[in-house]
Amino acid sequence: MNRYLIAGLTGAVALSVLGYALYRTGVSAGRTQAMVDQPAPTAAAHAPQKPGDIDPRTGKKILYWHDPMVPAQRFDHPGKSPFMDMQLVPVVEGGADTGAIEISPRLQQNLGVRTALVARGQLHPEITASASVAYDERDVALVQARANGFVERLRVRATLDAVREGEPLADLYVPDWIAAQVEYLAVKDLNSPGAADLVDGARQRMRLAGMPEDLIRALEKRGRPQSRFTLLAPISGVITELMAREGMTVTVGSSLFRINGLRRVWVNAEVAETLGERVHRGDAVHARTAALPGVAFDGRVGAILPSVNVATRTLTARVELANPRMELLPGMFVTVQFAPAAPADVLLVPSEAVIETGTRRVVMLAEGDARFRRV
Repeated sequence: MNRYLIAGLTGAVALSVLGYALYRTGVSAGRTQAMVDQPAPTAAAHAPQKPGDIDPRTGKKILYWHDPMVPAQRFDHPGKSPFMDMQLVPVVEGGADTGAIEISPRLQQNLGVRTALVARGQLHPEITASASVAYDERDVALVQARANGFVERLRVRATLDAVREGEPLADLYVPDWIAAQVEYLAVKDLNSPGAADLVDGARQRMRLAGMPEDLIRALEKRGRPQSRFTLLAPISGVITELMAREGMTVTVGSSLFRINGLRRVWVNAEVAETLGERVHRGDAVHARTAALPGVAFDGRVGAILPSVNVATRTLTARVELANPRMELLPGMFVTVQFAPAAPADVLLVPSEAVIETGTRRVVMLAEGDARFRRV
């Protein structure tokens, strides 16, 4: 039995020795593996990390980092761009004010950068805008009472009634004019010395009473006073304001009718604020409306109104159109096309090359050697 016990003790000691040996071997291997897995220092540890560091490629002090595609956004450390799948590019001293950047050929190929030649030529742009027809405020007549009186008969009874020049509007009874006529007829046939002065004085009093010259001439031919006078339309158009009613009393200077002409109309076109510089006074305009298919109206820009619609960011171009047949009516929608008076000789670039910054438009000029400059 002692023999078995000694054998067991001997086996236990042997196992202990073997385990200790394996333990030492594992520790040694672990240390070796740890030494192998630990990365060795590289050049990245010495790469610029903040503004003021020296760019090893150019030898100049770094001002900041940016994304060439979003040059306005600046960063104070290198890294990946939050906008594009690319690394931020350092901007060094001496190159920030020029807006120049460098993009490697490999990155240009990855981004699909293309270049095109800048050419000089003439543009013949046509700007199309929506517009609405309005009255020409210069073609308006206001009919007022020239003396105290009464409206005995109204010939026009509603607004927007069409009238022609010389058409009767209303019959008025003016007592003051009757008295002036009677006085004039009383001195007209006098043969006494100084009668001519009396006649001139009576005629002048009729003018001061407000009688128009055509009524005075009619009185001289007729030879008898007239108690009723007819107001005539001074222009052709439509009644836009009607203030007279039958039986009402009128006083000197009171407004009775407002007439707007339709031989010429205004077309107020809404032009985008960004296109305002391309529309000028005197530019030719072609207008069409769906209400009159196949009919075109030609005119010119009369004025660019000095105001901007804050809701739509548009300018109003006032176009003057002839309307001899009075087909264009206020409120109609029309489409207008502007043609510049003289095409400008300008630099031509593809529209896709223009970068909108929000405050201006820029392009990137390729200077060679993978360098681009903002202009």
